[in-house]
Parts: sequence; structure tokens; C-alpha cells
Amino acid sequence: MLAFLIVIGVIALIVVVLYNTLVAKKNQVENIFAGLDAVLKKRYDLLPNLVASVQEYMVHEKTTLEKITALRSQALQGGLSSEAKMELDATFSKMLGGLMVSVENYPDLKANQNFLHLQHTLSELEEQISAARRAYNQSVTDYNNAIEMFPTNILAGMMNYTRKKVFESLEQERANVDVKNLFQK
Repeated sequence: MLAFLIVIGVIALIVVVLYNTLVAKKNQVENIFAGLDAVLKKRYDLLPNLVASVQEYMVHEKTTLEKITALRSQALQGGLSSEAKMELDATFSKMLGGLMVSVENYPDLKANQNFLHLQHTLSELEEQISAARRAYNQSVTDYNNAIEMFPTNILAGMMNYTRKKVFESLEQERANVDVKNLFQK
């Protein structure tokens, strides 16, 4: 009888440890995504200053500036799923990258101190976003491994935990920015 109680106690302890591990991994993914979301919001908040400083110089890129502003508004509306935020971020990054490449055509803008400061700040934010994406992807990988590996997969199934998506570079993000076609859309 004592052996039976010890076995039941060990099994209960294992279940508690596995449960707590799964919950901790899920919460870590959510926490890191919240940090990534905060850095993305900083980038979106920087955008009006960037657009204002380049608007007077970049008459030909007015459509691109309007598209970037519309993407920013969409991002700040809230209520987007993490997958929708990832897709929006990819589109935003592509547009912003094209804008930065087109700056080369405006020597006066490149010399503007306000623009240079904004460009430096944006560069720092992009590095922070990159680091946050790596941390998020590692956390998601750990979580996905935990919910798919035995024996935690049994408990994860009972808890309705499902795989989470990692941030992936889209095929168009891996390619060089086509500035010529970017501004014709």
C-alpha cells in the first residue's frame, strides 16, 4: 500500500512539473512577443517624424509615404493577431527599406541633421527588433518542442496548446529591394 502511494505521488509530481514547464514556456513566448511588439510600436511611433522630415524632399515618393503611413495606422489599431502583426511587420519593413534606399537620390536630405538623427534611431530600433525576433523565435522553438515531445505532448494536447509560428523572412524580404518598381506601385 505504501509503495502504491509513493508511485502515485511520484506520478503526480511528474505531472505537476510537466504542467508547470508547459505553462512557463507558453508564458515566455507571450512575454517575449509583448517585448517585440513594444519595439515595433516604437518604430511605428518614430514614423511620423521620419515621414515629416522626408516629405518636403521626396515629392516623387508621395505614394510610398502614404502607404507607410497607412500601414502604421493599421498597426496601431490593435486587435491584430500575432500572425497578422508578423505579416504587417514584413510589409512595413519592405516599404521602409525601399524608402531608405531611395534617400540616396536626395543629397540635401542625406545632409539634414534631423533626418540623420531619425535614421540613426531607426537603425537602432531595427537592431532591437532583430534581437527581439531571435529571442521570440528561440522561445517559440522551445515551446513547440515541448508540446510535441513525449511525454509533455500528452499534457499539451489535454491543455489544447497548439504550435506557434516563428517570425520568418518572406521570400521578398530576402531579395534585394527593387527601388524602381517599389515606387511605381
